[in-house]
Amino acid sequence: MGYEIERKFLVEGNYKADAFKSMFIKQGYLSQSETSVIRVRIKDEKAYVTIKSAAIDGELKRHEWEYEIPVKDAEEMLQLCEDALIEKKRYLVQVGSHIFEVDEFYGKNEGLCIAEVELESEDETYAKPDWLGPEVTGNVRYYNSFLSLHPYTEWRD
Repeated sequence: MGYEIERKFLVEGNYKADAFKSMFIKQGYLSQSETSVIRVRIKDEKAYVTIKSAAIDGELKRHEWEYEIPVKDAEEMLQLCEDALIEKKRYLVQVGSHIFEVDEFYGKNEGLCIAEVELESEDETYAKPDWLGPEVTGNVRYYNSFLSLHPYTEWRD
């Protein structure tokens, strides 16, 4: 069984100069419930299906299983997601011993930029770069699954 422990932040500065890699991502959600999501994603030339559990009682740890699938299958699955697709460019930025994944959103989520850092444990320390803004870990509004149904450009507050 796989796990994911990550912290999320808004981005308030220039991170692109420090990025060592970038990729285009298109993803959608085949199923969303209070306990889990099933995501299909095309990341550059590869495709994946991912099952994630919801975080339990405010913990950072979530169950996660990810499997590579044929790109053609992923393209067909994404058609099932209709207008609820997420499109973004991901930049990888090394900060100390960690890699931050910085997502710059397009389409209905244009203007949103979120950084995530994966950790080995919930209390692990990590360096915070200058461009890191407020932490939004645990705020469901910033989950990609939520953004697919409630795009950032439609938020009223």
